[in-house]
Order: sequence, then structure tokens, then C-alpha cells
Amino acid sequence: MAATTALTASAFAQAESPLPPKVEADAKKLIEKALADDQGYRTVEELTTKVGARLAGSEAEARARDWAVDHLKSLGFKNVRIETFEIPYWAREKEAAAIVSPFPQELEITGLGGSVATPEGGVTGEVVRFETMTELKNYPEGDTLAGKIVFVDEPMVRTQDGSGYGVAVAKRSGAANEAGKRGAKAALIRSVGTDHHRFPHTGLMSYEKDVTKVPTAALSAPDSDQLARALEMSDGPVTVLFELSVQTREKAPSGNVIAEIPGRTDEIVLIGAHLDSWDLGTGAVDDGAGVGIVVGAGKLMLDKRKKPERTIRIVLFGSEEVGLLGAFEYARAHAAELDKHVMGAESDFGAGKIYQFQTRYGESQLDKAAAMARVLEPLGIARGDNMAGGGPDVIPLRIAGVPVTSLRQNGWDYFDLHHTPDDTLDKIDPDELAQNVAAYAAFTWMAANMPGPFREPPAEEAAPTEDVADGAQ
Repeated sequence: MAATTALTASAFAQAESPLPPKVEADAKKLIEKALADDQGYRTVEELTTKVGARLAGSEAEARARDWAVDHLKSLGFKNVRIETFEIPYWAREKEAAAIVSPFPQELEITGLGGSVATPEGGVTGEVVRFETMTELKNYPEGDTLAGKIVFVDEPMVRTQDGSGYGVAVAKRSGAANEAGKRGAKAALIRSVGTDHHRFPHTGLMSYEKDVTKVPTAALSAPDSDQLARALEMSDGPVTVLFELSVQTREKAPSGNVIAEIPGRTDEIVLIGAHLDSWDLGTGAVDDGAGVGIVVGAGKLMLDKRKKPERTIRIVLFGSEEVGLLGAFEYARAHAAELDKHVMGAESDFGAGKIYQFQTRYGESQLDKAAAMARVLEPLGIARGDNMAGGGPDVIPLRIAGVPVTSLRQNGWDYFDLHHTPDDTLDKIDPDELAQNVAAYAAFTWMAANMPGPFREPPAEEAAPTEDVADGAQ
């Protein structure tokens, strides 16, 4: 009798588990294979070597799309295609800055994407330093900074999860907009980064409507320190020359590259990364690593030669760096099938080890998240909360109600490299990348094969209460 009771309890536990034993076993095998596989790293290596930097809308981004199609087809993915769209184009041509007086010397800067150019020959003006964006915003408006160059010297706080970025990045657009409201000639900012190398960080900025557009650039951290010291040591004004020339076009080609592992149903599990990068480095960490992770994970699942229940779709988004343009285009182009997207996740935070599994599923579906988390736990991944963002390019999917997952990476040094010339392949640890591939392969396979939805069912479709169920019987 005791043996029968134990057997019944075991069968009941299995019946109650949202993760079928066979799917769990497959996921564990994927982890094992991924940790000994280097397809993810080889993908990043190819992309960053054969293409290099991939500025949105550029010829290099177009070559990256062609490379991606050839690469994905060679690995055996199905329905490989490019979905094209057009974007506004911006590229730097020439950039320079120097202290003119009282301590003449050059400064390391980089123009911020979207900035207007300076007049030919540059602008020269007295520098006015602000320690924070808040200090600048509180400065009186009007022509109070007429003829001056604004310098926002606010540092970024280093954190594992990158949470310091949200505060620090506000100055990338804010400095120019607030400078324009006060009659300044130009704006300079301390780079949005956590390193102390003489590499300035670029990134997108945008102008508010009806604000005077002033040219803007980022100083490397050591040059920001140097300029601050010059202001402190000088008995009078510190004058800087800043020159920036840019190339712009109203329309340039871009596109999303899509590949699939077809499933038995028309439901879709989407994993993605972005294919474009800024132009200073080779875009290895941002976001060649993500491309390698999702392609490497996809290849492992493909090699199982077992059709998943749901279609697994890999999307390499275009033009992420200039405003998530590929992400919003994907959501527009696939609006009619977004209800078939059961899950979305993006890898876009480098190649550091994943330490947390975070979800945004329906509250009644969290047993599925817990089952997934148990499988990922041996990789050193802890269960997180149910407030996942999913990644920048899945924001439009999340807004549309698609459940998303964040496999959160250790980003302690991510913003040392982000948007700089130092974003190169040698910064990626192959073993850490393999851990990412393992997590993505296992998670995606579970999402593609776990029965039932991840969304919260509509109220009228909610499961009956125990009393109702008993009464119905």
C-alpha cells in the first residue's frame, strides 16, 4: 500500500509540473552540449572580422545583413530573409576639440549621433561647467549662456545590472537641449561610461521640438577630468575650440534579418539581438555577442533534428542604436501575428555570465517560470522577479502584450566598452559566452515546447474555482 501511495504521489507531481519530463531532459542536454560548443563565439568572430563596425544605414550594415543571411543559411536555418525599411542617416566625418587658452592642448572627443555640425572651422567659446544635469536644468533660461560652451561633467555609477545608465544617459540629449534653451554655442558631456581610458563614448542624442540645435560631443573620462582641472586652476575663463562635421541623408536602407526553426504550430518564440553597431569599435560586445548567443543557441536546437511545438524565430534587428527603428518596424510588419508570439527575449548586454532569470508572464503562469528557473539553476542563474524588460528590441512586443524574459548578464564592465573604440572581440570570454548560449538554448527550447500560454488568460477563460469544478462533476 505504501509503495502504491508513493507511486501515485510521484505521478501526481509529474502531472502537476508544467514542464514535460522529455522537454526538461532535452533542455539539460542542450546545456551540456552548449558548454562544450563554440558556434556562438565563431559567429561573433566572423561578424566582427568580416564586417567590422556596422553603423545604422551604412554600406557596412548592408554587408552585415548579407553576411547574416549567408551565415544563417549555411547553418541550416529555414525561412531566412531580410525585411527592409528606411531610416534617416547620420555619420561623423571630422571631430576635434582643444583648450585654446589658458592651457593649450587637444582633447579627445566623439560626436554624438544625431548632432548637428558646427560651422566650418568650429566654434570657440568659454566653457561653463555643470556637475549634474539637474544643475544645468535649474540654471536660468534665456540668453544666460550666450556665446558659451556648456560642459556637463556628471559621472556614471558602475553597477552589475547597468542601472546607473538610466541616470547618466540623460545628459546625452539633455545637455544640448538645455544649452540651446540658454543661447549656448555648443555642448560637451563627460562620456556615458564607467571606464578611465582615453576613449570617448558615442551614442544617440535627439533634439526637442522648437529648441535651438547646438552641436554636441562627448569627452573621454580623462579629458573631462583634465578640463575640470583646467577650470579649477585657471585665474580666468577657459576657452575651447570644438569642431564637428557630419553627413546626413533623409533616407537610407536598413533591415531586420530573420531565420526560423519551424514548429508544429504557428505560435512563435522570438529570440533576438541587434545587428548594427556604432562606428568606433567593431561592435563585438554591443551587440555582436548577442548575435553569437542567439545564433549559437539556435544552431544547437537545430542540431537536435527534432521539430519544436512552436516555431523558434531568430531576429537580428537593424538600426537599434539609432532609436530601436528595426524593433518598431518588426512590430508594425508583424502586427497581425503578434498574438501568436508567445515569448520574446533579446541578448543585448555584452557577453558576461548570466546570473538571473527574470520574467514578465501572466501571474497565473508563474509556475512555468519556476520550472524553467530550476533547469537553469546549475548554470549559476538565480530566479528573479516578474518585471522583466526583455531587452530593448522587444519593447514594442512587450507593449503589445507579448510575455518577455530577461536573462540578465553581469554588466560590471559593460559600460567600460560600450560605444567606444575599445569594443572589440578580445573583450569576450569564450567560456562566459558559452554559458549564455547554454542558457538561451535551454530557455528557448522550454518556451517552445511547454504546453499552454505564458500570458494571463482573459477573465472569461480563467480556470474554474475548485467549488465550481466540483459542482460540475
